Amino acid sequence: MAKFENKEIIDKYVADILSGKKLVNKYQRLGVERYKRMLNDKRYDFNPKDAEFVIAIIEGTIVHKQGERLDGTPLMNAPFLLEPFHKFQIYNLLGFYHKGTKIRKHKEAFIYIPRKNIKTSFAAALTWALGILERKSGAKAYIVARALKQSLESFDFLKHSIKQMGDEDTYRIIDNNAEHSISRQFNDGSFYIQALAANPDSQDSFNCNIAIADEMHAYKTPKQYNIIKEAMKAYTNKLMIGITTAGDNMNSFCYNRLQYCKKILDGTVEDEQYYVFIAEADEDENGYLDFTNAKVHEMANPAYGVSIRPEDIMNDAMQALNDPQQRKDFLAKSLNVYTSSVKAYFNLDEFRKSDEAFEYGYKKPIIIHDEETVNYKELAKLNVKWFGGVDLSKLYDLTGVCLYGELDGVGICITHGFIPVVTANEKADKDQIPYFSWQDSGWLSMINSPVIEYDDVVKWFIKMRDYGFDIKEIGFDRQFAKEFVQMMEEHDFNMKDVSQRYWIKNIGFRHIEAQVKKGAFYYLHSDAYEYCVENVKAMEDPEERVRYEKTSENLRIDLFDASVIAVVRFKESLTDESVDIDGWFD
Repeated sequence: MAKFENKEIIDKYVADILSGKKLVNKYQRLGVERYKRMLNDKRYDFNPKDAEFVIAIIEGTIVHKQGERLDGTPLMNAPFLLEPFHKFQIYNLLGFYHKGTKIRKHKEAFIYIPRKNIKTSFAAALTWALGILERKSGAKAYIVARALKQSLESFDFLKHSIKQMGDEDTYRIIDNNAEHSISRQFNDGSFYIQALAANPDSQDSFNCNIAIADEMHAYKTPKQYNIIKEAMKAYTNKLMIGITTAGDNMNSFCYNRLQYCKKILDGTVEDEQYYVFIAEADEDENGYLDFTNAKVHEMANPAYGVSIRPEDIMNDAMQALNDPQQRKDFLAKSLNVYTSSVKAYFNLDEFRKSDEAFEYGYKKPIIIHDEETVNYKELAKLNVKWFGGVDLSKLYDLTGVCLYGELDGVGICITHGFIPVVTANEKADKDQIPYFSWQDSGWLSMINSPVIEYDDVVKWFIKMRDYGFDIKEIGFDRQFAKEFVQMMEEHDFNMKDVSQRYWIKNIGFRHIEAQVKKGAFYYLHSDAYEYCVENVKAMEDPEERVRYEKTSENLRIDLFDASVIAVVRFKESLTDESVDIDGWFD
């Protein structure tokens, strides 16, 4: 028998992926390449002894609670045998140590995998085995999900296995409204496992060395994840594992964590303590996802042909093709592709692909980044006529402004927001709007007074004009606008009303949509603008004119609304259609 009996399985798994024999997506392959590099990295020792122990514990003690094999054979109470991709993950998590020490390389992990790929049961089994492995440290493990019901899926799975072992008297099991936990004293240590809901307000005093954050896509705030991670500081060989499927909020903590982890595998970010496994469907070089292709199904699903039935996923794909209302859910859950909210009108990925095309320039370089700061002076040098848009808020909410112009058919959209700092403090946590991040990135100005001061908005336009922007006119909605318009006209800005009638704003909305579809819309990589775009809900009337609003009352679309107003003025200027506002405020 080989010294490490699963090493041969891992070696074959790695070789099959690198040779192309096993179909995987780009990031699964990059993960395998990273593993190969780590084996040869002189900073680390490789010893899979603990990994072998964990695999043996899982396969020797855990059984299935439900399910069937592909041939219909019942799985209940059958041994829980790990798939090669599970074993590969365990080898990565537990096999590498800083050279000459007992300190493991990996302290955190992100496992991103479609549903029905033996995910929740693996998370439970892994927690169990890690607790036994770390018993000499008095292991304490948490299984955390946004909803307690999800955590209890793992907890009940472990309870079932303990019952089948006939060891119920050996373990202390608490399962009531106050606590759901499993614990045991060993001769050489102890372990404790508890199922929890992610509630940051009640977990400040927790202490653990192992945690599974299940279904991270449902977490509303980073704090729901970070509060558990912070509970591990007393341990050296701690392990925080996030396991999730794709969601539909591309401004969420989980989506941003996914992008960060992709950068680790791409090699653009170095974070050696982080293990990453990403299984999703790849788009082709033109950005097209062939979601009815069996090869795409296989590359995205590591358990394809095991727990994923090929005929079932193909049937779901064909339903998604023929019934568009099924498509987003299929892409997110079966192919692990993040989609915008079902309520949202736009696909944020289309905006991002259009925007990213202009990272490094055009015929005349559209270069606006200088060490992550927008270089407006360079942008102002372009031979562009600029049109403004303003979405003024009521006294204390978010105000959005925009300058829009086109260069050789490419729309350039500059947006900025203003909000009282008092409101930002209140809304940032309550509504999960990242105002302070936007401020740090230069997309938002905090106003020190408790209400919006139009002086700050006026000064922004003056500053842009001083940079050299040729601002022809600025559109606005007359609501809340009297004082603002008078101040702007005192500084010689040409102000034009844009009616809030939806068929008027449809002009700007449709033009932005068309520019994005053509890949000719550039918004300076503003994550604040992206946030607003994803919150837009729209409906078409019989003439295909759009009425739009925000998807939820607690969300914001103000920067997008300002851009629509600016584009309306841009479009109407081409036909000289305008509204005379002289005498409106007399």
